[in-house]
Amino acid sequence: MAGAYDDRDGKIWMDGKLVEWRDAKVHILTHALHYASSVFEGERCYNGKIFKSVEHSERLHKSANLLDFQIPYTVEQIEQAKYDVLKANGWDNAYVRALAWRGAGQDMGVASRNNPVRLAVAAWEWGNYYGDAKMKGAKLDISKWRRPDPKTIPSEAKAAGLYMICTMSKHAAEDKGCSDALMMDYRGYVAEATGANVFFVKNGEVHTPKPDCFLNGITRQTVIGMLKEKGITVHERHIEPVELTGFEQCWLTGTAAEVTPVGQIGDFHFEVGALTRDIAESYEKLVRS
Repeated sequence: MAGAYDDRDGKIWMDGKLVEWRDAKVHILTHALHYASSVFEGERCYNGKIFKSVEHSERLHKSANLLDFQIPYTVEQIEQAKYDVLKANGWDNAYVRALAWRGAGQDMGVASRNNPVRLAVAAWEWGNYYGDAKMKGAKLDISKWRRPDPKTIPSEAKAAGLYMICTMSKHAAEDKGCSDALMMDYRGYVAEATGANVFFVKNGEVHTPKPDCFLNGITRQTVIGMLKEKGITVHERHIEPVELTGFEQCWLTGTAAEVTPVGQIGDFHFEVGALTRDIAESYEKLVRS
């Protein structure tokens, strides 16, 4: 599938029914457009099965609750909508995006309890998120923006507004010839990339930032489980930026990123080593099993 995302053939599920792709629209006074009152999920379908699909639908509900609204569809109904979209478009392998938001209604200020909550599910065919970096290792910039204190934002929600600084960080990284950017948290510890969690290897053990102010990704949790099953020690902890010089390998995890090796972060270089390749291959087998 090619072309702008608003000008394609196909079907999108909106508020209980499948509509033509080009007709999937919202009004300019939609509350989410002005005040970021929206949450979403990114998922991948492999060989006709969405990986961790129910967990994603459950997290969508949790994210909405953290933003103080209720999705008017059950997890089971969201699951059906996702597979209806895939079937309608004839896809067995695709990226799936479920999105819930406060729509246009009686309120057009910060408060919006009188506005309807809407839900849509779209999907499209999508290859490697980082292109050929998945084989040779991604190059990351170090962002000037930091993940905020969880007392200032609902950091456990996958909410659209929380990605504003991620977009700016990724644009700055691309301007420098990088694939993405590594972000620190409000305390200065290593946090995550703009849309993926990060892992490091040192002396055969794995270190990954403690998700106490950013999203504990479903792929992240899956990979930690896989590592432990392989007998690999995993340290979830606060990581100082100066420690980057001592790590030997690095990779990113996320639904879009899957498991992507990292070859460079700023001035720090990493080997695309055996453990990185093993976990990437093991993850690929798991999602297609």
